[in-house]
Amino acid sequence: MNPFLILGIAALIILSLFFFASDKHLKTETALPSEMQGTFTLMLYGCRSADDIENMVLFDKEGDAFTFEIFAPDFSYTVKTNVPAGDALAEAEKFVLCNINCEGSQLRKILGPGGNSIGFELKPLYSPVLFGIRDILDVGYVVKERKVTAYIKLDSNVEKSRRY
Repeated sequence: MNPFLILGIAALIILSLFFFASDKHLKTETALPSEMQGTFTLMLYGCRSADDIENMVLFDKEGDAFTFEIFAPDFSYTVKTNVPAGDALAEAEKFVLCNINCEGSQLRKILGPGGNSIGFELKPLYSPVLFGIRDILDVGYVVKERKVTAYIKLDSNVEKSRRY
């Protein structure tokens, strides 16, 4: 094999490792409604039909250094801007309860690279009898520069059980 080809491939691999290493995965932790202050941009994901179980709301705090986006087609979510915290939470609660099987919700704060809260998520909770677990969504957050991308999918075991 040509040594220049091997060096070129090695250089591409090293560059791609550096490129992807700059992305940082964010963590979440349980939040209280009183922690939500200010105004938010709401991203209402799902609730496309009465039996849709893949629903959640992202709260992007307005005026901070971070912006949020959902890695999904535009038609799978709606965006509402400039919503005061109390109204945002009330609207989000109503939204995630759109599925008849939903038994409640879970509010979590999204922690930025420094450990401070940069946003919130509200996910529905279901009966473990139906799906084996209450929180059926697997959500990952990746920040690159100041843009946070949310990757939302069903828990893999729930996804497998729904195929049959």
